[in-house]
This record gives sequence, structure tokens and C-alpha cells, in this order.
Amino acid sequence: MSRKIVAAFLSRDLRFQLYEADDAQAAARREQIELEVLFAESDAIRQIQQLLPFVQAPEAQRPAAIIVETVTGEGLERVAREAAKAGIAWILLNRRVAYFDALRAECPKVPIVCMGVDQTMIGHIHGHQLGLVAPRGGTVLYFEGKADTSAARERLAGTREVLEETRACSLRVYAGEWTEASGYRAASGWLRPRLNSTDRPAAVVAQNDEMAMGARKAFKELRPEWADVPFLGCDGLPDHGQRLVGAGDFAATVITPSPAGPAVELVSQWLETKILPPREIMLPPQSHPLLEQMAVRPAARSAKTERA
Repeated sequence: MSRKIVAAFLSRDLRFQLYEADDAQAAARREQIELEVLFAESDAIRQIQQLLPFVQAPEAQRPAAIIVETVTGEGLERVAREAAKAGIAWILLNRRVAYFDALRAECPKVPIVCMGVDQTMIGHIHGHQLGLVAPRGGTVLYFEGKADTSAARERLAGTREVLEETRACSLRVYAGEWTEASGYRAASGWLRPRLNSTDRPAAVVAQNDEMAMGARKAFKELRPEWADVPFLGCDGLPDHGQRLVGAGDFAATVITPSPAGPAVELVSQWLETKILPPREIMLPPQSHPLLEQMAVRPAARSAKTERA
């Protein structure tokens, strides 16, 4: 069987997608797998057009697996079905879709796997972070990624679960598209009618660091006096989200591990052993800073103030 894998990602404009592509390439080198990386540039039709030629190629030219983070939330069911029937493993990154169980039943000898990060846990972390950065509660602006994706829905649901327990903060949810520009547009749209308002939010949460950065730019331009409003992001790349926390631009972020490298390793193991992997594999995210570290910050500041 071929030891070639196709790995398809959303866009080169998104830092986390580049991070995942690098992770997949590093794993392919370790596993001695041939890897072809594709970017759809956030265009669902383009992604279908990129993948179908691999699925419909003569058997000797087909890849062993397609690893894909789909532009659409439904997960490219038609392409997935054609791939599985052609014997190509279908590894879906950071998506939960309705067709999975039926397709696994139809193609029981082909790996059909959801590989991702625990999105609900990301939401739980955001909820607990809010309890620490906005202990008195209040209105929180929440910028969501594409709402048709399970990742966006599960992150929002997880945050709401925690806030329903604490009953401290209330969310105002606004749509974004995972990009910095969409975060800027959404935040500007909220701010412009309120240029003279005292309706200051208790915090701002975005489902990724790109949108959080865009929202922060809008606040700096339109309401610079609200510069100390805490911003929470997600992805937590060392050279982006973690750096922004260290610089004081964000109060916190969530470090989300890349599932792309583990997906390549999973395919390599299947090729060697022929043992089918489980239906779903979820990786744990982590708060940055850790929640315990965030909890002692206010006390540390108070002690410093008292000593001064």
C-alpha cells in the first residue's frame, strides 16, 4: 500500500494552520511518510477540487490517507464517502460530523477517525479564566469562529456551561471567521455605536488568538481608555498567543496542541500493523498561564500595593 498522505488545511493566513502543517511535516519525516500539504485558502469549493483528484485517481496513485481540517462544518461528506470506498483512510481534524458512524459501518476496514483537541474543555478553560479576570461578573464580548463548525459550537457551549454554574458573567456572542480581520470587524461593529457609552465590557473572549488580536486593535483605535479590559484568546502558539500574554496584551490564552502530527503517526501505525484506530482521539488543551497561576496574580498585586 502507498505510504503517501495528503494533509489539507484551511488557509496559509491562519497561524495555527501553518503550525499544524509544520507538525504534520515533522511527523512525516520521522515516520518516513511521503506527505503532500494543501491549503484551501478558506474556500470550501477549492478544498473539494483539491481533494477529489486524489480520491478519483487510479488505485496505484491514490494516497493511503487524507488528513483534513475542513472549511465547512459538515466535513465534506461526499468526498469522505468516496475516499473511504476507495480504501483511503479519512482523518478529520477538529470536526465532529453526523455521517461518521454510518460511514464507518459501510467501510469497516478503513480508518475513519476524528482527531482533534477537546473543544468543550477549551470552553471550560475560558469560563474559568473569566471567573479569575472578571470576578465581579458583567458583560463579556465573545467572538466566535465559524458557527457551522463543531469546534466553534463546542467551545461556546463549554464556556456557557461554566458560566451557568457561576452565574457571574453574561455573554454577548458575535460571529467571526477565525481571522484577525474578522475579529476587528466584529469588535468595531460593537464599539462604533458606543463611542460615548459607559457600557464597558468586563472582558473580551475570542475563540482564537487571531480574532482576539483583531478585537484588541479595534479597542485600541476606538476606545483606548478601555485598554485594561482583559482579553482571552486561544491557540497559544509560543510566538503569538503566549508572546501576547507575556507582553500584557492578553490576560490569558489556551494552548491547543496540534492534532496533525499525531494523525500522521496514527496513519503510519495503521499501515504497519493494520490495526484500526479508534473512532475519536481527543488531545487536552491547557490554560496559559495555568489557572493556579492566574488565581494568585490578584493577591500578589494586592500584596505589592500594600508594601508600597
